[in-house]
Amino acid sequence: MAAVIQGLFGGSKDDQPKVVADNGASPNLNPNPNPFIRPLLPPSPSPNPHTSPTPQSTTTTTTSLTPLPDFADFASAPEPTPASFAAPAGTTPLAATATPALPYTKWYNIHERHSLSEFKGEGYILLLLLALGTIHILGTRANRRRARGWAVAHAPVLHNEFALVGFAPQQPGAGDAEGEGLARAIEKAGKDGEVLKEVGLSNFLGYATGRLNVAFLDIEIDLLKRYNPVLQFIENAAGFFFESMPAPVERVSAILYPFDGKEALTVPGLPGMAELKGGKSGYDNFVWAVVHKDRMRQLRDERYDVSITVTKDHPRLPEWATVMSESAEITEAMLTPALVAAVEKAGEAFEHLIITDQPTDQPLSVDETVSKKRVYLSLRLPASGDYEETLPIFTYFIQLADFLVEKAHFRPEVMKKVKGGREDVVKRLVKADTDGKAEERALEREKAKKAKRDKELAGLDAKAQKKFLEKEKEREMKRSMKKGSQKG
Repeated sequence: MAAVIQGLFGGSKDDQPKVVADNGASPNLNPNPNPFIRPLLPPSPSPNPHTSPTPQSTTTTTTSLTPLPDFADFASAPEPTPASFAAPAGTTPLAATATPALPYTKWYNIHERHSLSEFKGEGYILLLLLALGTIHILGTRANRRRARGWAVAHAPVLHNEFALVGFAPQQPGAGDAEGEGLARAIEKAGKDGEVLKEVGLSNFLGYATGRLNVAFLDIEIDLLKRYNPVLQFIENAAGFFFESMPAPVERVSAILYPFDGKEALTVPGLPGMAELKGGKSGYDNFVWAVVHKDRMRQLRDERYDVSITVTKDHPRLPEWATVMSESAEITEAMLTPALVAAVEKAGEAFEHLIITDQPTDQPLSVDETVSKKRVYLSLRLPASGDYEETLPIFTYFIQLADFLVEKAHFRPEVMKKVKGGREDVVKRLVKADTDGKAEERALEREKAKKAKRDKELAGLDAKAQKKFLEKEKEREMKRSMKKGSQKG
């Protein structure tokens, strides 16, 4: 096969026929080993053109062909030997380090070519991720412990005041009643569910219902973002530099919704419950609040219902607390000794207690001014986890619905003053609504008039359109001149 390839293509340059001298002369005609130095040769005599050349002896040359190796010869080729790492003699260290040599290893011996020191960056990243994961887990557990501690401290009060606390488990079906027995299934379903439900890593919700004069109670607990220290630092820094962004605090917010004589819309008509009818749970409409002075300005900016009240200090309250009311008579009726004692005991943990029937946002229509009675309570969670100081104000907040039904009925003169300010708001909204509707009607008339004019103009030819536009321009000029003369 090699001979065929050689015959077709002539082989490589090394495989070409070589000329071999047969006169015994050395094939190396240049004895000088350095090819860059020209040898010194004696000058050759110049040939004489008049003399005939002397015949020289001719030498015969023979050519020999070197055969190509067969492919089978490569099978027994020796394995490569590793290069020597020792610098050859006569070389400088700089020349030796110019081409660094690596140790020869098998392809699967990774541990001989690499070391752990090459992965320092990856190691630092893994350590950082491990630290963040540990902080996330510990922060989440800390928030759950805080919420669980609040639930354990307030569960007895909630169970004493409400028939259903928390998110109850699923009611038993026919299959459960047959398998476990009807009595046992009812007893199992009668147990309350968890007091608080986790809706976020720092947010928990609670619910309670089944009480006289109260439709239901909503509870929300907001905790610090301990699971994300970076975000927590950013929020604290923003609260330090910007007044509009207060620093986050741990607080519990509760909203109580009284029946206000509307039990028939919520409670189904069952036998023996006729006493719920007749509006016995209703009371007068008013806005009244006891507020910590540090929160007073923020509440006025954020809530519409509190903004319609008048702020006035009361001698029975601590210096850091104030009253926001629509009437002094309402304040005297609502500010009871039990409330004052509960506020004093709560101390700095107390933020506000608001009784309202107005919306929290600025009403934009008359429908939004409809009375919707609610009671708000906001408390800061103590860092120590001891809730003995806040339990009295929380208990008073739940029982406040009974006090309102019994005592919150004022003289007609007081309610006339309260209604006066609200009627002014309603009148402004009605006027704005009327003006808005008048503007809409005027715009509709203008649109109809313009559409009629465009339709008439489209049905005319070019000459008639020009005449129509000239008359329209004259009318506009006369109208403007008439307005100018009237102003003068």
